[in-house]
Amino acid sequence: MNAPETTGSFGERMLQQQLGTTDRAAVFYDRQVHDYLTPAMREFIARQSMVFLSTADSLGACDASFRAGPPGFCVSLDDRSLTYPEYRGNGVLASAGNMTENPHLGMLFMDFTHDHIGLHVNGTVRLYTDHELRASYPHLPADTAPGRQPHLWVHVTVDEAYVHCSKHIPHLEPAPRPRSTTDRNRPKDNAYFPEPSPAHQAGADSGTDRTSWRDRLRIRR
Repeated sequence: MNAPETTGSFGERMLQQQLGTTDRAAVFYDRQVHDYLTPAMREFIARQSMVFLSTADSLGACDASFRAGPPGFCVSLDDRSLTYPEYRGNGVLASAGNMTENPHLGMLFMDFTHDHIGLHVNGTVRLYTDHELRASYPHLPADTAPGRQPHLWVHVTVDEAYVHCSKHIPHLEPAPRPRSTTDRNRPKDNAYFPEPSPAHQAGADSGTDRTSWRDRLRIRR
């Protein structure tokens, strides 16, 4: 069997029983879910220039994020681990901050341009400085983001790796960023989603029913 016996959460198993998909899911677990990276998975990761991340804090509050770089910015160290660099960015460090409380990480690599396939990697994280990780893995890429140095490296020990099927994955063609005159009218990132005006906010607040669904249920009763 490829998949570990503990594959699937309690919630997954419960819903599979309720919806009658237990046998179908068992086939997927057995054939597709691994607790390591196959050679084909490692080669796939080496070609990717982006990955989507899912983290949660100690209370389960979730955060979704995105990382990108030159192909190979996310490095498969061996068949049980991989790593990618974290940069300072806006200084919030939401994903890495969650990892300090809850080391579980979900990763989704997507190929939108060639094979139209995805790879899920779920694992357990440990954070390292550049010096610490490079001491153990000197072959790490040195210029994953030209002109920037990694603030941290996220080291992932693989718990699960499995395919995301190609159905409904759109085809996207890489293209250079447009440099037309209309770009000059684009707001800066920190102003792209502006705050509503005070008058607009006051009107919205006055017309908004902030009663929770639990309270509304009590009122109806």
